[in-house]
Amino acid sequence: MSKLILYEELTSPELVAFPRDTPVILPMGNGYDFQKIVSALGDPENIIYLPPFPFGWIYSGLEVSDRFIVKYISNLLSSLHDDGFRRVFALTPQGVSLDLGCEQITISQSSQWDKLNAIPSDSERKKVVIIPIGHTEQHSHHLAMATDTIIVDAIAKGTALEAVELCTTIPVMPYGVSTHRSSFGGTLNAGGRAFEDFWIDVIKVLVQRGFDRFYFINGHGGNTSYLVNVVKNVGEKYRRIFCATSYLYLSGPKGIASIEKHRESEIGGMGHACELETSLMLHLRPELVHMDKVRDDTDFISTPSYFMDWIEGGTLIANPPWEDDTIHGSYGSGSLGTKEKGKIWLEAAIHEKVTHVEEIHEQQNRREARRNSGFGLWGNKKTGS
Repeated sequence: MSKLILYEELTSPELVAFPRDTPVILPMGNGYDFQKIVSALGDPENIIYLPPFPFGWIYSGLEVSDRFIVKYISNLLSSLHDDGFRRVFALTPQGVSLDLGCEQITISQSSQWDKLNAIPSDSERKKVVIIPIGHTEQHSHHLAMATDTIIVDAIAKGTALEAVELCTTIPVMPYGVSTHRSSFGGTLNAGGRAFEDFWIDVIKVLVQRGFDRFYFINGHGGNTSYLVNVVKNVGEKYRRIFCATSYLYLSGPKGIASIEKHRESEIGGMGHACELETSLMLHLRPELVHMDKVRDDTDFISTPSYFMDWIEGGTLIANPPWEDDTIHGSYGSGSLGTKEKGKIWLEAAIHEKVTHVEEIHEQQNRREARRNSGFGLWGNKKTGS
């Protein structure tokens, strides 16, 4: 009997240890019969199963142009090939035909799978649409590949629950951009251009359905600059919307104050697989945290204008090889993580995002009122798109 191995729950060393002929599956959506997958692969000993890609294809509930989803997924699959895996497959639903540049398995999905789970309902058109994006990447020796996704998903859902009248959330995207992916095993990379094109098209689809306020909640630092490009692009392209993002979470005044009040590490102790992320994971998914395997890495080459901490400091922006600053794949002091701090910081992050949702509403409402009043150049426009 084949054993299903969830990629997202593995640590980097655990993943690296698997034989490279182990079949690796990237599913589009969920609801597949595992025994049919096993049969299609010839009953291997193990099957490594990646996090489901949540939407984008026809019938998924939120369809983008084929060329954008193909490039996004193809880059993820290429990451696996680059890591040496020789049997990489895309798992697609029946009726979906995409040239993904790899072998594909096509299986019908169960009737229980809700194909509409990615669509905000028409009644929510005046809510802020939260778009959470995490990533699947190495988090040193003690945290799972899904760390960024688990944390940002909890923040997005908590925000939507706390401000149910103001916002709604679509399913979390577990794949982002990592330009440093070759440094430590297991890190995937959607590619910056493909990432931007995909999310610009997602906004286009939602705008066409009548939504006009959006908030990208980001859980992975590598996504940040590309999300800024997305926001700038759609803000100019669709002039009657308000689309925003922010630097990760706990990056505003109250979030920073919460970090400073409760952290035990010095500057350099919070960056990646660190005191903060370890604490959040101990609160959210303690079974995926291996505190006996924590390896602190705090020897970042720091200068006054360039250093690593949760809120990166200094005026210099750079991207040197990770190998310069970390031995095990972390930036910070994971050994100082606790579930108690994780609970405090999750609540603070949700509060911060609720505040942002409120501001997005205020911005859009006030701007629409100004536009409709004929303010400045708007008075010369018969329509505004």
